[in-house]
Amino acid sequence: MAGLRRGRLRWWLLGGLVVLAVVVVGGTWLYIHVIEGPAPAPLGLKSAGSSSPASASAADSVAGKWRVGSGSVVGYRVNEVLAGQNNVAVGRTSDVAGSLSISGSTVRTASLSVPMDTIKSDQSGRDAQFNGRIMETSTYPTGTLTLTTPIALGALPAAGVIRTYHASAGLTLHGHTRKVTFALAAERTAAGIEVSGSIPIVFADWDIGNPSFAGFVTTQNHGLLEFLIKFSRS
Repeated sequence: MAGLRRGRLRWWLLGGLVVLAVVVVGGTWLYIHVIEGPAPAPLGLKSAGSSSPASASAADSVAGKWRVGSGSVVGYRVNEVLAGQNNVAVGRTSDVAGSLSISGSTVRTASLSVPMDTIKSDQSGRDAQFNGRIMETSTYPTGTLTLTTPIALGALPAAGVIRTYHASAGLTLHGHTRKVTFALAAERTAAGIEVSGSIPIVFADWDIGNPSFAGFVTTQNHGLLEFLIKFSRS
């Protein structure tokens, strides 16, 4: 009789664990795919010609000094597995400062600066981990990107035409500066110059703690730094 009761107890415990697993996985799936919805699309420029006047021409000079204007966004994109469900974690900030200097048709200097604790996702818990053990924003409050090699623009296209260039820069994150090379897209618009791109980030290269947390959230060992910068005349 006692053995029968122990057997029933084991089956009840096993059944309870199965139900709990279904609830956790099913609830996570429901939240990610239905309640939360898809992650924001990657940052990028609009279709060529969508926001620029037809009268603008390639002859218009871009030489001079430019500053980061409103509508600029910098953030991260990391693939994660949340309770067995694939998800994309995205955090962004519009608190971006910086400048751009062009001489003739060559970009001579460019720099961006972001207060790291202004980067926010759709999850306060994720943001707490980002500001705490991952990026330690109280110790390393600022992220910067500084061009290290001039960029030759060549023949300037008309406004509304998107061109791709390659850049070399020093990226400072978590108190460490590393050289990065990346492609960027640029477009002249009615308001100025827009630049967009992404930089692959291997966390260990900047001594950044892996975002994985307590076996519930696991991530890859890398992510993307995304940016969309809108420059206006200084």
